[in-house]
Amino acid sequence: MKNASRRLSIRLGVAAALLAGSGVGSWAIVTEVSLVDKLHGGVIEHEDETKLRGMRNRDAYNDAFTHGDAIFSDLFNAVDGAGANVGNGARFTRFPRPDLVGKDAEGRLMWASHIPKRITGPDTNSCNSCHALPAGDGAADTGSNVIRDPGRTGNPALWISRNAPHVFGLGAVQRLAEEMTAKLKGIRDGAQQDACTSGAPVTTALAARGTNFGSITVSCDGTVDTSAIEGIDKDLIVKPFQWKGSKKFIRDFVRGAATNEIGMQGVELVGEGVDGDGDGVVDELTIGDVTALTMYQPSQPRPVTKLELASIGLLQLSDVEKAAIKRGTGVFGDLQCDTCHKPQMKISNPIFSEPSQMAEYRDAKFPSGADPVSLGIDPAHPMTFDLTRDTPENVLTAASCAECKVLGSHTLHLGAFKKDSLGRAIINLYGDLKRHDMGPGLAEAVDEVGTGASVFLTRTLWGVGSTAPYMHDGRSSTLTRARRRGRRLARRVHGGVVQGPGRPDRVPEQPGAVQAELASRPRIRAAGSAPRM
Repeated sequence: MKNASRRLSIRLGVAAALLAGSGVGSWAIVTEVSLVDKLHGGVIEHEDETKLRGMRNRDAYNDAFTHGDAIFSDLFNAVDGAGANVGNGARFTRFPRPDLVGKDAEGRLMWASHIPKRITGPDTNSCNSCHALPAGDGAADTGSNVIRDPGRTGNPALWISRNAPHVFGLGAVQRLAEEMTAKLKGIRDGAQQDACTSGAPVTTALAARGTNFGSITVSCDGTVDTSAIEGIDKDLIVKPFQWKGSKKFIRDFVRGAATNEIGMQGVELVGEGVDGDGDGVVDELTIGDVTALTMYQPSQPRPVTKLELASIGLLQLSDVEKAAIKRGTGVFGDLQCDTCHKPQMKISNPIFSEPSQMAEYRDAKFPSGADPVSLGIDPAHPMTFDLTRDTPENVLTAASCAECKVLGSHTLHLGAFKKDSLGRAIINLYGDLKRHDMGPGLAEAVDEVGTGASVFLTRTLWGVGSTAPYMHDGRSSTLTRARRRGRRLARRVHGGVVQGPGRPDRVPEQPGAVQAELASRPRIRAAGSAPRM
C-alpha cells in the first residue's frame, strides 16, 4: 500500500537491539507487519474525506457508498491493522483477556491496556464475516457470537454473549429515532410553556410515532420530574442501536464495532499516529473510511416480504401460503404482538444526513478529542441521500431481472422505502425503538450499560424470516422457539397483555406478520445480475 510505511509504528533501532540480543526469532516477531507489507501488502483502499467534501453531493455519496461497500467486505490483514495485541503473538481472540495488562516485551500495549478500553475481541478480520446470513450485510450464526466481559473480570460467569443482527434499513432506523426524539423534546418544551402559563407544574404523556414512553412533570423553571419515564433515558433521546439501545447514531456504532470486533481503529477514535491496540499499525481507518461505512450502512435496502416478491414474479406463493400469511397477520394483531412490534411507522423527512442535522445524533467532539468540523464532518455541509429514491441497490428493470415480468418498461426501486400520499417514508419496522424489561428469564449476569440486566430494545422483526438465529445471544434457533419465548415473556412481564385463544402457551400455526415480513432480500449490483434469494 502507498501509505503503509508511514503507518507502521515499528522502531528499527529497537528491532535491531532485539535482533542482537535475542536472535532472528525476535526479529521476525517485531518486523512481522513490515515483512507482510513487503510480501503481500494491505487490502484497504482508504477514502479521502477532503476529496469527498470537494465533490458534488450525489457524486460524493456514490463514491462513499462504493468505498464503504468494499471496506465492509474486505478481509483485512496485519498491514491494514486488523487485530490487536492479544498476547503470544496472536492478533485475534474469541475470549476476553483482562489478564494481559500493561505492555509486552516489545513495548506494545496488551489487551487490558488498549485505548479505548477493550471488553471483547477482536475476533474477526471482516465486517461480512459476522454479517453474512442470508447474504452479505445480513446477520450472524451462533458461531460468530461475540463474547464480552463488561467488568473485565476474567470470570466466564460474568461474561455476556451477543449475536450480530442484520444491517438492512439502518438509515430509516436512525431517521425514525431522530424524529421521535424531536417529538419528545417538543412535548417537554411545550409542557414547560404550559406550566409558565398556568403557574403550576404540568404532567404530560410522552408519545412519539405511536410509542408510549410514560410521562413527565415539568415546572416553569425547567425542572423535569422524569420518574415516570418508560423505556428511554431521562434525556429523552431515542437510542435505536445495539441490543440494549445504547447507541444513538450509525457513525458511533461503526467506529466502535470496527475497533472492538476487527481491531481496525479509526483516527477519530484514538487520534492520528496513535497505536491504541498494540498491533504496530497506526491510522488504520481514516476519517473518510468511517464516513464511507457510515454512508454505506444506512443505504442498505429495506427488507421485503414474500408477498411483495411474489407480486413481481420473483417468488411463487401458493394460495394456501397466501392464506396462511393473511391468517397469521390477523393472529399477530389479535395477540397484541403489534403493541411493541409495530408493523408500520413513518418518517416525515426521508433525507438521511451525515453528519446529522440534530446535535444529539452527531459528535460535538470525536472520542480522540478532535473537532469534527475541522476534519470535514460539518453539519452545515453534510452528505445526504433520500431513503425513498437514492439508495443504489435492488433497482430492478426487465433487463436486469428476467423474472420480473410485470415490470415491462418500468424500473422498480425495490430497495428504496415507499412513500404515502403526503410524501412520508413508510417504514415496516415491526418495532417501537423502546426498551422493555424482559424479566428474569432473559436477565444477564451483569448490567452492561446501566439500563438493567433484563432490559432490551424491542427487536425489529423486518427481515426476521431469513436471519436466524434469534434473540440477543442467538439462543432461539427457529421462529417457533423465539415466538414461544416471546409469548411467555409477554405474559409474565407485561401483565398478561397477550390474550391468545385457547391454552396460554398455544402458538399460532403460522408465524403471521413475522412470516409476511420474510426478508428474502434480492441484492442486485449490476444490470443482468441475478437477485440473491
